[in-house]
Amino acid sequence: MARSRKRRLPTEPVKATIESLRADGRGVAHIEGKAVHIAGALPQEEVMFTYTRKRSKRDEGVVNEILTPSVDRVEAPCRHFDICGGCSLQHLAPEAQIELKQSNLLKAFANAQVEPNELFSPLTTGSSLGYRRKARLGVKNVPKKGRVLVGFREKGSSFLAKIESCEVLHPKVGQLVMPLSELVGALSIVDKVPQIEVSMGDEECVLVFRVLEPPSPEDELLLKQFGNDNRLHIYLQEAGPESVRPLQGEGVSLQYSLPEFGIDVNFLPNDFTQVNYELNRLMVPRAVELLNPQQNDQVLDLFCGVGNFTLPLATRSKSVVGVEGDQSLVDRAKGNALQNGIDNVSYFTANLYESLDQEPWLSQQFDKALIDPPRSGAQEVLEHLPKMGIKRLVYVSCYPETLARDAGELVHTHGYRLLGAGVMDMFPHTAHVESIALFEAT
Repeated sequence: MARSRKRRLPTEPVKATIESLRADGRGVAHIEGKAVHIAGALPQEEVMFTYTRKRSKRDEGVVNEILTPSVDRVEAPCRHFDICGGCSLQHLAPEAQIELKQSNLLKAFANAQVEPNELFSPLTTGSSLGYRRKARLGVKNVPKKGRVLVGFREKGSSFLAKIESCEVLHPKVGQLVMPLSELVGALSIVDKVPQIEVSMGDEECVLVFRVLEPPSPEDELLLKQFGNDNRLHIYLQEAGPESVRPLQGEGVSLQYSLPEFGIDVNFLPNDFTQVNYELNRLMVPRAVELLNPQQNDQVLDLFCGVGNFTLPLATRSKSVVGVEGDQSLVDRAKGNALQNGIDNVSYFTANLYESLDQEPWLSQQFDKALIDPPRSGAQEVLEHLPKMGIKRLVYVSCYPETLARDAGELVHTHGYRLLGAGVMDMFPHTAHVESIALFEAT
């Protein structure tokens, strides 16, 4: 049997004119009728590029030289942008990034044969650097590169990028890439630390070191000293998420605020929270404004997490029911309600991707609902919304394709209208699209 051979890549740079931009930030050109996705290229540019992969239906490449630059091209604010895969759009002006994300959202709706009556103005903080307070940093000891690598993967690769800082991480961590590299390099378990989880509140910062072997007493001293020197709290994770623990003491209470509602939200380092607190402080008021709860309204909040939307909605409603699949998040949400003196909220734990027929809250009637599902969307709960009498629905999404899919079902099957939708720049400089949509029963 003949062996299969990899397609040989042309070694000489090739000229191309970029026609459009993919959702992932790569430019699209056609060479001899075949699509090529080119990293670092923007629409209307003429570039020289090198092939990085040949496939049967499309090829891939990377820019070598910009012959004719786009009017939307800007200088990337991070010196590692060319190699680091943490960001894909730093070479595109911020206003053009928003336009791209809006375009991608509308394309997704069009594919699902729905169209919003109104396109909401985009939510943006105006600051695109130092915003990220949650992140998972890869760690790898690479002797050939002379040190331990800490950060994100290379563009189009499974290898970690060799970087010295990160401009989108909060500066408290983004400027510690090299010190973290040196710290791990000094540990006896240098090859047993695969990742560092970053979790920040408004003030405090926790670094969770994933360790495959217990650190030695000397390692613990180094970790403690690093935390003290940089005003960080060091945690260890020796197994699954439930094993996360502070290296010393009782740990720290992480907290972020929602000033417009007078609410403080507590969370643990491995709890899900939004990565961009400044944007979150714009997103929550917009969601509440769109849902427009009244003092006599009963509101349902699905995928409620630690209460990011539930608690603000409770300040404007008669009552709110929050439902979440993770019991530990429900426990935190209950504690947050108690801490903030909010007594008109009830929480339930339920897997919203399984049968809900026995859930007690399903038999209640609600006036309005908010859903904020993960990337997979909320398809399994949609049929229940009209049965519970929900007339107005706000859907917060982190993935346009599943939002559009669910919007199609809400509109074509369950009798709702898509009143409006818009993007929210939760992840500047990346292709990630956070969006919000408003539905009303017909």
